Amino acid sequence: MKIIPHGAAEEVTGSCHELQIETRNGQKRILLDCGLFQGKRKEALKKNAGFSFDPAKDIDAVLLSHAHMDHVGRIPLLYKKGYRGMVHCTFATMDLADVMLQDSGYIHEKDEEFFCKHLSKDMLPCEGPLYTQQDATNCMEIFEGHNYNEWIDILPGIRAKFLEAGHIIGAAMIVVESEEERVGFSGDLGRSMLPIIRDPAKMPPVEALICESTYGDRTHETIENAKEQLRDVIVRTAKRGGKVLIPAFSLERTQEIVYDLHMLWDAREIPEIPIFIDSPLASRVTEIFMQHPECYDKEMYENFLKKAHNPFQFSLVRYTESVEESKKINESPGPMIVMAGSGMCEAGRIRHHLKYGIEDERNSIVAVGYMAEHTLGRRLIEKDIHEVRIFDRMYQKKAEVTSINAYSGHADMHNLDGFVKSIEGLKKLILVHGELRQMEPFSRRMKDIRVIMPKRDEVIEV
Repeated sequence: MKIIPHGAAEEVTGSCHELQIETRNGQKRILLDCGLFQGKRKEALKKNAGFSFDPAKDIDAVLLSHAHMDHVGRIPLLYKKGYRGMVHCTFATMDLADVMLQDSGYIHEKDEEFFCKHLSKDMLPCEGPLYTQQDATNCMEIFEGHNYNEWIDILPGIRAKFLEAGHIIGAAMIVVESEEERVGFSGDLGRSMLPIIRDPAKMPPVEALICESTYGDRTHETIENAKEQLRDVIVRTAKRGGKVLIPAFSLERTQEIVYDLHMLWDAREIPEIPIFIDSPLASRVTEIFMQHPECYDKEMYENFLKKAHNPFQFSLVRYTESVEESKKINESPGPMIVMAGSGMCEAGRIRHHLKYGIEDERNSIVAVGYMAEHTLGRRLIEKDIHEVRIFDRMYQKKAEVTSINAYSGHADMHNLDGFVKSIEGLKKLILVHGELRQMEPFSRRMKDIRVIMPKRDEVIEV
């Protein structure tokens, strides 16, 4: 067996790893994820536009870990370029992928309109949008949903199993087994004791593990501490009459924050101010959350479902849909809370709210997730950067900027260490989905296991 990372190699985005497996019926090629690259716009566009293989001829099957765009976001392009094998995932991931990819297709169409309007023909980054909403709709015909913990016959002589990853709803670790070898893929490994979803499962014995390393160099604070930090920044911003601006991924992070805001309001620990969830995508994702109670943990059931309460809706929360509603938020005075996509501030309505709010000292910007290198979100939280470009001009960072890292849905260094060391028979650890500064400390701690930190398209023999 060979493993070839086509993305998320020494970087966090663009998850895509190829397995080449020899069987009695010849070589089979399987992709683990097929996600979008994010970061510097021109560089990301170039990476996203093509594959180092022929989707129509080379790939036999796709196994999808979860529905975040850096894991699922290029499947419409894979389909557009001729791939007609199956995309296997959990049922919740299949439902989420449908709405996430529709939204992504819309964004690519709008980006293309913007480029054509504002750039000369020879400066256009590519010919046409990466893919359209129709492409996203079309590719759903090759998705197939599965339960957790059940072996699936993927191809002759190859089977796979999805295990709870504890990262987002529907997220899975994947075990792939051939006639002679068994490898594991962590996907995005979650944390124990998070609200809403179940804790990560234990990885069964595997010879090689492809493992994320996003927080391989640091620890997280407790989720209770995160809720306290969120409460404190809301209280002090409200006293200033300001707005709390929260960039958040529409999938999972938005629901986690709304869940905590609900708990804080029920306990009367935050003031009675409007909370705007300014994301049509988040509204659709939240509906899907309520359709998959099989993914919830005991805490979610005890606090809400047993009482027939919706955890994502209460008196202060208003979900906005139209552009007009979004614009009115910027025209309205604080105090208020505004949560909008995208999580790394590279797209979506949050950029408009930042444009109007970043230079107001009464306001707060609260980062509640990982910010990849070269994104607007990373520049916002960097303390030595005092001005940032939003759309076509520079803005001074006058608003208070707070990072609450404890909300991360990724395992920290202690979670990762314990997860890897508990795997029986592990001989080779392949670190992906991390920057070198995160992978290298993780690698040094794995003293009895051979660790590989591959570059993109590097071939690894299992």
